Amino acid sequence: MHALADHLRRLPPSCGPVRLIAVDGHAGSGKSTFAALLAAALGDAPVLHLDDIASHDELFDWTGRLLTQVVEPLSRGESAHYAPYDWHTRRFGPPRTLPPAPVILVEGVGAGRRALRPHLARLLWMELPHEESWTRGRSRDGEEQRDFWAGWVRAELEHFSEDPSRPFADLLVRQREKGYEVLPGPAGTVGPDHGITQGDGPSAMC
Repeated sequence: MHALADHLRRLPPSCGPVRLIAVDGHAGSGKSTFAALLAAALGDAPVLHLDDIASHDELFDWTGRLLTQVVEPLSRGESAHYAPYDWHTRRFGPPRTLPPAPVILVEGVGAGRRALRPHLARLLWMELPHEESWTRGRSRDGEEQRDFWAGWVRAELEHFSEDPSRPFADLLVRQREKGYEVLPGPAGTVGPDHGITQGDGPSAMC
């Protein structure tokens, strides 16, 4: 994980002074867990969870809000302010501040969408088939979320059919029994710095 973190730190800024890194993949593919580990390796880099931007009424139609509340202020070197959504009360909460940082992770389904890619330093895709991802997600969320998952799957399929992320991923992330393997993605290789591509081994992650 530290090798990947070093690679990301060396990238040129992509959104004002910020290196904006997207962690995308199907629901249940392990994005949140991986992003948390990567953020720690980056010295507690901020993580913006797209679950805080989306809502029941706008599962994927939140691009304008993200650009206005987050991307545009960061591109000016200013702190972003966004209202996180509460999925239990179905309301947006009080504003939360996201100061510009050397690296900020954007984690969630659709993080690599067309409208955001010009602002990204790297797009990472969690390489897990959708059916396996959704099975993990359903198991995680329990029976009470069954109806929500039925609607979510339809919405996710529609989103990725219209605006796929994986073909534009710079790096693919595969979870192994111990740690993660990071490989060049469909968008191209990472050049001579292939030290970020590591498989299982004695190190905990990456």
